[in-house]
Amino acid sequence: MKKISLYITFSLLAIAKIFAQSHAVPMPAIIEKDGRHAFLVDGKPYLMLGGQAHNSSGWPGMMPEVWQAASVMHLNTLEVPIYWEQIEAQPGKFDFSVVDTLLLQARKHKVHLVFLWFATWKNGSNHYMPEWMKSDAAKYPDITGKDGQPVDSPSPNVAATLAVDVKAFTTVMRYLKQADPQHTVIMMQVENESGAWGSVRDYSPLAQKLFEGMVPAELMKPEILTALNVPVVTVGTWAQVFGDRADEYFQAWSVARFIGQVAAAGKAEYALPMYVNCALRDPLTNPTANNYESGGPTDNVIPIWKAAARAIDLLAPDIYLQGSEKVLKVLDLYCRPDNALFVPEAGLMAGNAKYMYEVIARGGIGFSPFGIDDNGRGSTTDELSKRLTPFGQEYAMAAPMMRELAKWGFEGKIKAVIEREDHAEQTIDLGAWQAIVSFGGGRRDEAKTNIDANGKMMIVQLDDNKFVVAGTMSHITFKPAGSNTGKAWQYLKVVEGHYENGVFQALRILNGDETDWGGPRFGASPTVLQISLIAR
Repeated sequence: MKKISLYITFSLLAIAKIFAQSHAVPMPAIIEKDGRHAFLVDGKPYLMLGGQAHNSSGWPGMMPEVWQAASVMHLNTLEVPIYWEQIEAQPGKFDFSVVDTLLLQARKHKVHLVFLWFATWKNGSNHYMPEWMKSDAAKYPDITGKDGQPVDSPSPNVAATLAVDVKAFTTVMRYLKQADPQHTVIMMQVENESGAWGSVRDYSPLAQKLFEGMVPAELMKPEILTALNVPVVTVGTWAQVFGDRADEYFQAWSVARFIGQVAAAGKAEYALPMYVNCALRDPLTNPTANNYESGGPTDNVIPIWKAAARAIDLLAPDIYLQGSEKVLKVLDLYCRPDNALFVPEAGLMAGNAKYMYEVIARGGIGFSPFGIDDNGRGSTTDELSKRLTPFGQEYAMAAPMMRELAKWGFEGKIKAVIEREDHAEQTIDLGAWQAIVSFGGGRRDEAKTNIDANGKMMIVQLDDNKFVVAGTMSHITFKPAGSNTGKAWQYLKVVEGHYENGVFQALRILNGDETDWGGPRFGASPTVLQISLIAR
């Protein structure tokens, strides 16, 4: 009888374990198909409508302001720093009280988190290292410049620095695994804008010895050398293989190798998706490395980072450049078959909200302006709202259709245009149709040019003749093309509405003055239309 009881008990435990596993919340994951990407959260497509807190706002006393801003933004994902100097204020003694607070508050506000690991690097410096590391510069040294001068940037070639960062980060990830089984945290940023200002690379004796050695075999693959526009060789020193770019390529390898090892160790504990953000260089002029933060994943060294930091899921551009030509070029450079497009930081300027449309159209997984909170300045509610409204309006429109947008982007069904500085009309190819988009307010035949180039439009092609269109400060009309060329056409139906839990809810059918005078128009607030066309 006892044996039978034990058998039944063990059987029930086994069944319970299997049931629990089958009903466990799936890990967040980035998937790829045919060179396009999707971010899965809870096993479903997820588009990060994000906002990033200021650098020193991840403390409990500052979070009320952050959550106020998050509410105004209608965001679904908050990016917030966690600080090595707080988590390991004394060597080997870890304090996760701030992490616990962030988890609890995010769940209360029904918002996901991306944690930013401010550790060895923050904007090229070591300022978030614990005091016990800053006080021991001999053990945890900074870079030495070419002329022997000290540089305010941690050396990526020091084993002692790597060892303690690995230990701290793995401890963080181990804690998150047990503290956050529901995956409130959906992604980790490893370090912040890594690299160095003030020196292309580390010229210390240790670094110089490495630089004068052979280029690691991982970089000597023909496809990598070809991508770096250097002759394919089988062996050589950094200077022999890479010539006048050797210094910056060595720095990129050193930083990427360091961060790749930190990420790999953390993933071994808890395999959340991980990314590295980048302080950009000018994408149009190929400047030398003394003109930008050397060592980070700038566009010219992406192949090096991909080889050196394989545990990093994606390399993400921070958008603070001015001008649509530069920004669109950056989006093109970071949207790659081996790299999901994600903008973790964009300047909090009204004109930058339009780039969210371009990110979504490229199948990007998320967009986030930086510095959404008041940062202790004492701004009024009206001032906060004015600053955030250009993004909040877009998020309010996109949030109820977030999963659909993520799915459509993954399937390549979305195209977008943004207003350039010349305000020129643009055309979108839709197969049997062309969409002609112009920018400005009022009727198309009397449209006034936008003062700021902030118009935008996104078109989702549901089938050959049916589209979901969203935009602001613009107009759209259509022209038969392809198999419809030369045919007469008209709107079969134009319906204004909004999405609710992924389902389009009609507000009204547009006709007459709203469609006849140059096509539907989109005002200052985002509008969503379902448009069906007919050619005959």
